[in-house]
Amino acid sequence: MPGERPNLLFIMTDHQRADSLGMTQAHVEVTPNLTLLASRGARFTRAYTTCPLCVPARTALATGRYPTRNGVVYNDWNGQRAGDHKPLHQVLAEAGYEVVHVGVHHIRVRPVLEERVPFARWVDNDDYARYLDEKGMDGQPTEGREAFRTGVIERQGDGFVPARYSNTRTTVWPYPAEHFRDSYFCRQGIQYLEGRRTQRPFALFTYLWAPHPPLWVPEPYASLFPPEQIDLPANVAMIADGEPSGRRRGISAQLAEGVSMEEWGKVWAAHLGLVRLADTEIGRLLSALEACGYADNTVVVFTTDHGDHLGQHRMYQKMEMYEQAVRVPLIVRVPGAAPQRCDVPVSHLSVLPTLLDVMGLGRPDDLDGASLAETIMSGAQPGGRPVFCQYSGNPTVGDIRRTVISDRYKYTHTPGEVSELYDLERDPLEMRNLGLDPAYAPIARELHRLCASWAESHGDWVAF
Repeated sequence: MPGERPNLLFIMTDHQRADSLGMTQAHVEVTPNLTLLASRGARFTRAYTTCPLCVPARTALATGRYPTRNGVVYNDWNGQRAGDHKPLHQVLAEAGYEVVHVGVHHIRVRPVLEERVPFARWVDNDDYARYLDEKGMDGQPTEGREAFRTGVIERQGDGFVPARYSNTRTTVWPYPAEHFRDSYFCRQGIQYLEGRRTQRPFALFTYLWAPHPPLWVPEPYASLFPPEQIDLPANVAMIADGEPSGRRRGISAQLAEGVSMEEWGKVWAAHLGLVRLADTEIGRLLSALEACGYADNTVVVFTTDHGDHLGQHRMYQKMEMYEQAVRVPLIVRVPGAAPQRCDVPVSHLSVLPTLLDVMGLGRPDDLDGASLAETIMSGAQPGGRPVFCQYSGNPTVGDIRRTVISDRYKYTHTPGEVSELYDLERDPLEMRNLGLDPAYAPIARELHRLCASWAESHGDWVAF
C-alpha cells in the first residue's frame, strides 16, 4: 500500500466453520457483521487450516511455516515450541508497530510470545478471570465444568490412555452476555482504540474464544436459534462409505457416540448462538475502528483456527480432515482495494506473506505460503497450488493424517489404513471414499505422490 503505513486489525475466532459465513438458520442470519465485512473485502471461500487443532494451527498461521517445520505439531502445552521463526507480532514490532494482544492466543514460540514482543498492551484469560472475580462471578454454569466433559480413550504413540474432552452437552450461561469472555475481550480492544495517543501504526490482535466448546451460551443468544427450526446437514450422524476402519477410535468419533438427532439440533443451536455472539462483538469492534477514524487506513483480517464437525460424519469437534474441520473462513479487507471473491483452494499459510506484501514490509524467502496480495488488489485468481494439511495427534503424537487438496479432489493418507479420496465437486459432503474404487486409482496415486513429496520437503517423519 502506498503512502502511510497501514494499521492492522487481526480477528480470530475458534472452531468457527467456513459455512457459517452468510448462513441463515431458523430465519436468523448467523453472521451479519462478518457478511458485511466480506462484501467490502476479499473473501476466500476455500481457505484451509494447516492443522485441525488449535495450537499447531495458530502457531503455523503466526509463523508462516507448517507444523512439521516450526516444530509445533500438537497441543503440547508445556514443552514443544517454535524457536527459530518470528511470529507476525514480532515482525510488526520490529517494523515500528505498536502491537496489542487481546484474547486467547495458543501460539507456542520460544521465548514465549509475551516475552519476545514488546506489547503495548496484553490482555488474556488471566485478566478475564480477575474481571470475573471482581464482579463476584465464577464464570461456571450451575451444572459445573466437569458435566461438560466426557471420557475418551486417546491414542498416544502406540498405546491408548484415558482423557477427557468437551462434550455435546449444552446449557444457558447464567450471567448477562456483557460478562461473557468474548464480550470482555472486544471491550478491551475498543478501549485501546479509543484511548490511543501515539502516531505509530498499530497492530491489534483480537483472538476470541467462541464458538469453542464447552457449549455455555448466554441469553439472548441461547434462544436465538430454536433447535427444532435448524436445518441440519444431510450427513449428521452418518458414516462415510469406505471410511477407514480405525476412524471410529478417533477422539472426534468417540465424542459423537450415542448423540441423538434431537441432541444434535441443540448442539447446532448452541454453536450458532456462540457464533452470533462473536459476530455481534466483532461488529462493535469494527464500528469502533470506524468511529475512531482508523478504518480508511487499517487492513482487517478475519479467520479462525479450524472448524467443527457438529455431528457430520458422526463426529464432534475437530481433529479430522473432513471439510467441516479443515475449511475455515478467511476475509482480508485492504483499504482502497475493490471487493473480491476467490473460490480457489488456499492455505492459512498464505496469510503471513499476504499481509507483509500489502503492508509494504519485506518477507523471508522461506515462508511456506504464497502471497494472495495480487488477488486482493486486482482480483487475479491464484494459481492451482495444492493445499496440504497435517494432523499428528493430541496432546502427543497419536492419530496421524496427511492430506492434500486440489481444486476438485481431497486425498488423505493415514498410516496403516486405507487411503481416502473424495470428489469435492460431486460429493461435497465426503460420503463416498473413492480410494477404494479402481477407476480412481490414477488420481489417488498422483495425489499420494504429491503428498509424499511435500512431506519429505517439509521435515515430515511420516512414512508413505
